[in-house]
Amino acid sequence: MTIWAPEIDITVDPPYQAIVQALSADIGSGRLSIDQRLPTHRDLAETLGMAIGTVTRAYKEAERRGLIRGEVGRGTFVGRADADPVAAPISESAAPSVIDLSCNYPIYSEAPDLGEALGRLATRSHLHEFMRYQPHAGMRRHRAAGAKWAARFGVACDPESVLVCNGAQHGLTIVFCTLAEPGDVILTEALTYPGMKAVARLLHLRLQAVEIDDEGLIPDAFDAACRRQKVTALYLMPTIHNPTTAVLPDSRRRAIAEIARRHDVAIVEDDVHRLLADPAPPPVASYAPERTYFIAGYSKAVAAGIRIGYVAAPREAIERLVHSIWATCWMVAPLTAEIATLWIEDGTADRIVQRKRAEAEARQQMARNILRNAAYKTQPHAFHIWLELPPKWRSAEFTVEARRRGVGITPAEAFSIGDGPAPKAVRVSLGAAESRERLRSGLSTIAAILALSPDACPAVV
Repeated sequence: MTIWAPEIDITVDPPYQAIVQALSADIGSGRLSIDQRLPTHRDLAETLGMAIGTVTRAYKEAERRGLIRGEVGRGTFVGRADADPVAAPISESAAPSVIDLSCNYPIYSEAPDLGEALGRLATRSHLHEFMRYQPHAGMRRHRAAGAKWAARFGVACDPESVLVCNGAQHGLTIVFCTLAEPGDVILTEALTYPGMKAVARLLHLRLQAVEIDDEGLIPDAFDAACRRQKVTALYLMPTIHNPTTAVLPDSRRRAIAEIARRHDVAIVEDDVHRLLADPAPPPVASYAPERTYFIAGYSKAVAAGIRIGYVAAPREAIERLVHSIWATCWMVAPLTAEIATLWIEDGTADRIVQRKRAEAEARQQMARNILRNAAYKTQPHAFHIWLELPPKWRSAEFTVEARRRGVGITPAEAFSIGDGPAPKAVRVSLGAAESRERLRSGLSTIAAILALSPDACPAVV
């Protein structure tokens, strides 16, 4: 058997990623040829002085990327030279020299083992059921899992009040398809999730900003906006807000629920980051369940490629929401929903959340060390930070300079509502980088730019 003894970059963290990188490099250089047998897990672990578990995880990740393949009873072999780069973020695949910290991706390295889940499903005798049309709202088993998942967010509901959707973004779309007509006024925080802006454009809704501060949406400003005009709904992200990372205090959540009830305004509560909080106050939905549409995201917390999310809604709105699912996608793919259900039921989803929290905490510590002289807002386990810029910098200029130096970030303008000036700030995603080493490099570049004046950088033309 040919022995492969890779040169490992010891600075790469976690270590299994160093093995994957070495595999990719040696395949690309021709040092490893297609169909060449690779060492066993134990042999490679002994060669590298690493734990067998580290090698096992590396081989699984390499197989997921198409770099290698395992054959039962024969061993592990080098895969195709043109392996599918699906495992890498699109932005980094297209421009590997760019460290993309602009998209608020979850931490891919901590995703669950899809191969293991598919292997378990393959032993079932009723898989043919997943090849058939299912109810628009989702199979009852999947809705029951959605109710269990919503309970993790502090929302008590039964399966009949839960709908399965293709991720939180689809959940937003079907809710606003149901609630609003073109031209209706939807209130949001003055800085809001760009995905909500996209839904508003698609459905021709009028987004209007409500003033915020360091704690989030200001209830008195919400009340004043409702007094001025007819408002259909309030959209808010009360926990680890995107982009500011604010966590809305319990007193404000209660006040917002009461104001919405007084003015007969629906509430759309998007809480995809809630499971990262330490801990969060009760959801707004717990104070106004009769008018709140709660988005319990799954993809962000567990696996981005599993496009599953859940909407917990007032019972009387379910039939209309089901019609919106029918109009947009007919139904969620039942096989995908079954994988999400499996991971909820066996505890995998909860374990993945804890792993991602731990990795996010480590990345937050890295940010504290590298950006120790910078002003920014975040939470201990958040996937992003809200970086406030020195007075001479504007967010657009800072973003351009970062891109010129090979780092992608998102300027405040992407989140702003209305025509007012955007804050001098940028969002930096800590979860988007494939490894801590790439994150360290990106943050170091940002720190270097912060130490400069815009006048010292090339002019933007």
